[in-house]
Amino acid sequence: GHSSKQDNLAVTAVALQDHILHDLQLRDLSIAGHSKTKIQQRDTRSKSLKTNTKAVIDTGLKTAAQGPKVEDLEKEYVLDPKPPPLTLAQKLGLFEPPPLPLSSGEWEKVKQRSVMQGDSMQPCPICREDFELRPQVLLSCSHVFHRACLQAFEKFANKKTCPLCRKNQYQTRVIHDGARLFRIKCATRIQACWRGHVVRKWYRELRRTVPPTDAKLRRKFFEGKFTEISHRILCSYHTDIDELFSEIDHCLAENRSVLRQLEARCGRELTEGDWEKIQMQALHREARECPICLAPLPTLGRRRQDAVETPPGPPSRETVLLSCSHVFHHTCLLALEELSLGDSCLFHACPLCRSCYQKKILEC
Repeated sequence: GHSSKQDNLAVTAVALQDHILHDLQLRDLSIAGHSKTKIQQRDTRSKSLKTNTKAVIDTGLKTAAQGPKVEDLEKEYVLDPKPPPLTLAQKLGLFEPPPLPLSSGEWEKVKQRSVMQGDSMQPCPICREDFELRPQVLLSCSHVFHRACLQAFEKFANKKTCPLCRKNQYQTRVIHDGARLFRIKCATRIQACWRGHVVRKWYRELRRTVPPTDAKLRRKFFEGKFTEISHRILCSYHTDIDELFSEIDHCLAENRSVLRQLEARCGRELTEGDWEKIQMQALHREARECPICLAPLPTLGRRRQDAVETPPGPPSRETVLLSCSHVFHHTCLLALEELSLGDSCLFHACPLCRSCYQKKILEC
């Protein structure tokens, strides 16, 4: 009986030691010598190489190049689907065995608990940075971390416990809630910037077109409007001096040509035959009043019998005949020439037809 108790005590001690080694992830420690462990590692490595080697037969046919498989970026999956093997202590009932893998329904409940706590909206508890688009893991205790942060914590802590609740032998699941929330946040920020830009543009246009009610702002508004209109007028001016001078030269040349034609037309002295034709035109027109003073004119070339029949009137003034066949009182025409703006000009214009003329005093 005493020996059986010692054996049970030894088995229990070995089981506890094995469990502690597995719990602290110290599986490299061994009671055997260092040389034996090296030989065992070498044997296991050679066995793995033998099992992984495969014979390749060259058939001469080109195989179709297979492109990389496109993985679903939003797919969630469990990192450790198989539970670790039971240690001797767990088989003897000294420690509780690890829990079974969670089902999809249980993972949904864990995720719902994490969403209610708002873990994905807060920074990672290890690095204190936002999740953004980096890989994110959910533990079976409903806590969320960066995948790289959790792996580094497990490596340096040398044990598998939750950094927050210290739960052992947790299960991990890759989720993308942080990335989805980050995309929504970015889209919201972009939409807010765009809406702000549209509203600011609309407000600037409103301020540019609608005058304010305040007196100072209204004065400033109209000053800006006046400045804008003045600037637009200045910009519309054509300031090409060479073109302006060329246009002035062209106008002067046109005026000189008109004056030459006028001199050639009016500078020629009319003959007696020309004056007789002009006088005949005046007779056919039958002008009886001076167009300037509206007083009666003496009749040109009136017959003697008509002159006897007309009653005597006031003494008649001198009559002048113009080269355009219009007839005026000589005194009226002289007064008009003195008062006209073109008095200093060599040629005067007829008050009726506006043509340059030569004049001849008629005998009544």
